[in-house]
Amino acid sequence: MAEALMVEGEGRSERKRRAIIDAATEIFLRNGYPGTSMDEIAAQAAVSKQTVYKQFASKEALFVTIITGMTSVAGDEVQREIADLGDKDDVEARLLAYAERQLIVVLTPRLMQLRRLIIAEANRFPELGAALDRGGPSRAVAGLAIAFARWAGRGLLAIDDARVAASQFNWLVMGDPVNRVMMLGDSAIPDQATLRRHAAEAVRAFLAAYRLR
Repeated sequence: MAEALMVEGEGRSERKRRAIIDAATEIFLRNGYPGTSMDEIAAQAAVSKQTVYKQFASKEALFVTIITGMTSVAGDEVQREIADLGDKDDVEARLLAYAERQLIVVLTPRLMQLRRLIIAEANRFPELGAALDRGGPSRAVAGLAIAFARWAGRGLLAIDDARVAASQFNWLVMGDPVNRVMMLGDSAIPDQATLRRHAAEAVRAFLAAYRLR
């Protein structure tokens, strides 16, 4: 059964809520939405079913909370340090570090399971696909566009439309690896050396188009 870790300053209700979320996350990712019951979540969280419903009005509400929370956390990790990216001078090194971090964060079994789960439930919960896009690709492209516009303004890149360039870079990095893992499963997750080579080639291709000559 899931056991909530003690966090200083956290009350009993907060611990129970966290235990429920941890248990439900594991079960939803393993069994999918239709295959998950509130009874199973309560048992794994070591709380009563009444407690689960006290924290979350329905299975749907709990599911949405988990999906949006995981999406937000992953997006925060990818976007770490992007705020001042365009103020740095070493464009190639910064892009490579960003690309590697993005791949490492996104190409984890749990996040790939999350993507498959959202796709499987797209008709039932269309808002979750929108949440994934806002917290993932759209957020990444928006952050990169700001950095690219700054680099272009400083004469480090030759870019007319920063958002188009940002979208191109994002999908140079993400397109093939994510697509393969989505279709082929965890066995297609690249090892670190392959990941780094792919990131480096994506950066090389991008700079071949946009670096000042």
